[in-house]
This record gives sequence, structure tokens and C-alpha cells, in this order.
Amino acid sequence: MNGATTSGELRAHNRVRLLRAVHDCGATRTRSQLTRDLGLARGTASVLVAGLAEDELLLEEPAPGHTRGRPTQVPGPHPRGPVALAVDVREDAWELAACELGGRVTVLAVRPHDGTPEGTLGPLGATIAEHVRRLGPRVAGAGVALAGPIRHGGLVDIAHLGWRSVDVPALLGGLGTPLSVGNDTVLAALAEARRGRLRGVRVGLHLHVDFDLGGVLVLDGHAVPGASGAGAEFGHMRIGGSERRCPCGAVGCWGMDVGANALLRHVGLAYGGGRGREQAERVLATSEEAVLATARALGRGVAALVNAHDPEVVTLSGHGVELRERAGEALLAACEPGLMAIRRDHPPRIEGSALGWRGTLLGAMESVFDAFLTPEGLEAWRKNHPDQARDTPDRQSVTHSTLDGESAP
Repeated sequence: MNGATTSGELRAHNRVRLLRAVHDCGATRTRSQLTRDLGLARGTASVLVAGLAEDELLLEEPAPGHTRGRPTQVPGPHPRGPVALAVDVREDAWELAACELGGRVTVLAVRPHDGTPEGTLGPLGATIAEHVRRLGPRVAGAGVALAGPIRHGGLVDIAHLGWRSVDVPALLGGLGTPLSVGNDTVLAALAEARRGRLRGVRVGLHLHVDFDLGGVLVLDGHAVPGASGAGAEFGHMRIGGSERRCPCGAVGCWGMDVGANALLRHVGLAYGGGRGREQAERVLATSEEAVLATARALGRGVAALVNAHDPEVVTLSGHGVELRERAGEALLAACEPGLMAIRRDHPPRIEGSALGWRGTLLGAMESVFDAFLTPEGLEAWRKNHPDQARDTPDRQSVTHSTLDGESAP
């Protein structure tokens, strides 16, 4: 903020900062802790919290475990506050959740799909629109993660499903709420930077392993999406010397050797087309040979990326967590010979995601709240809620009656 900033602009700026802090900490810090973190005067913080409560954005509750004296208050999401609808569209199914400020997730629907653009996105759009109507002005927007490169804000290519330049917004139809569309790896990396093991890391690498492999460079908490938005495709680098042709059209893609498809191929099962998740999970749990081969392929590629980007930390999500847990020694042993000598003295940590499979969904949520938690977003909220009730009904009853889903960690 500069010297010409008006008092109204400063207040709007501080409202955003406070809400952002509540959201980023998972609604776990007390008002006094937030006041100190943000460098606010106590009186300013009190006025801001009161105003945000009046606008049905925050609700303070006593800190857990408080027993004596004046209760310590923890600002958290208001029971009638904003909700981000987040969707993880995998190659075989999609999951839709409602997410509150702070990151509480309530799963609303999980549906398999037939792998076609129309059969996947048409029913999904209808379901999103249904929940937008039900939740009304609480919905801040919808964020959709897909397992393929995203160009120009909404065109997706998923090679092994045969999707080419699929217009996601058009097939979802009119949702009645702002929409953001992103790549699953980019969004998993965003969540890891906000809530996981890349938080506070200046240079990191995130690799998401599902049917195949995606990866992205993370700088100061932001994934690098590429010029057209179609980055996060480390899995299509030629690493390992394979001559197999990838559905993307290239030969020798690293992702052909890492992921559920690779596990299935190692034991002679059919693979491709976004089918075989349960079989691949059984292979992951029972076939040491397939797991070791996949972990080694992962380690060789990690070495190449470490040489190129010099990250502080490499994080793995999806099946990468299990590969790290079950075959971590093999992964590291395959990585070490490929490192430059200057990297071997202080190699980056290679860690499983703190968020597991939930990271992609949380990243889709973050894409919505990033647009909402702005002065413009909060002003639009106030305009759409001119008659907010000033009472604060019981959080438990309101939350369950409006979200109507299954809470998830």
C-alpha cells in the first residue's frame, strides 16, 4: 500500500489479509495469533473480525480445550459463508466437494464416467449446477481439475482417453457461478505449496502419479504453468531410453514407465483408456517386482529434473506416496547415480505428499478462493448478500443442513 491509499482501500486490503490468513492456517489460529502475524493493532483486528462476522464471512468460536477465564476465540468459516465447489476429474471417475474457508471438505458426489468428453462433463455440469442452485449465493465459484494439459483457460487434451482440444466450459454448460479449469498436477502442487510439504519452499518440484505421470516446477508457492497454460507435463520427457510410443504422439515418454498403467503392464494386464485402477492398486500392494521397477523409473527421472532445476524439495502425490513408502530405497538408489556430482553432496529431500490423493481437490478449491479473496471478490459478496441476518445460528446444524455431504479430512 502507498501513501495515497484511502482508509477504505486500507480496510478492504486488511479484510482480505485477515480472511486469507484464516483460510491458509486452516482456521486454527486464535484472533490474537492472527493479529500478531499480520502486524495489526488489537482494536483494528477486533473491528475487522466484527465486520467480517456481520458479512457472514467469519464466525468466532472458543479455542478447543479452553477451560478457565475469558475464552480465547478462533475465527473460522461462517455457517452461511462462502463455499468453493471443487472437482477432481480423473480418467475413470470424478469427485465433487464443497469446501469452506479454512479448507474443510464435504464430499457431495463421486461418480464413475464412460471416458468420453460428453459422458464425463455433461453429467458433471448438471451436478455442479444442481448444487449451485441448492447452495445459492454461498457458492464463490467452481474449480475443476483434469488429468491433462489445459490450454487457454479451458481446452483440455487427455491423450490416453482420446480427448483433443475438448472445450471444458462448453460441455459443462451454464453453471451459474464462476469457473476455473486446471491441470491436476498443477493444482496438486498448488495445494502442496499452501498446505503441505512445499509450504515456504522457494524452489520445489511436484510430481503427481496416477495412471501416468505429471510434474511441475514450483517457485515461491506458485506452479509454473507454461506460456499457454499447458505445462506440468514432465511425464512426456524422454527419460529412460524406452522406444514405446505414448498416446500423446511422442516416443519414449517417461510417464509410460511410471504410474498405474506401468504397474499393469509389468504384470501382463491390459492397460490404457483410464481403466484398471483397482487392479493397479492390487499390483501396487502385492507385486514387489512391479513396484521396484516403477520406483526405479521414477528415481531416474527425478535425478534428471533435479539436475535441471536444483529444487530444495521434491514432493510426490497420488501413487507416488505409496511408491516412496514401499520402495523408497530403490527410488533413491536409482536417483543417486544420475545426479551431477555437485548435487550428490546435498541432494533435495524426496517426500510423499502431506495431502495424499486429496491434494488435487484442495488445489481446485484454492483456485476458487484465490479469485474470491480479493477486494473485488469480497465486495461482490456484500452486494449479493444485502440482507444478511445478524444472528449466528448453531454452526453444526446449519453446516449439515446446507452442505449435505460426507465430511472428509
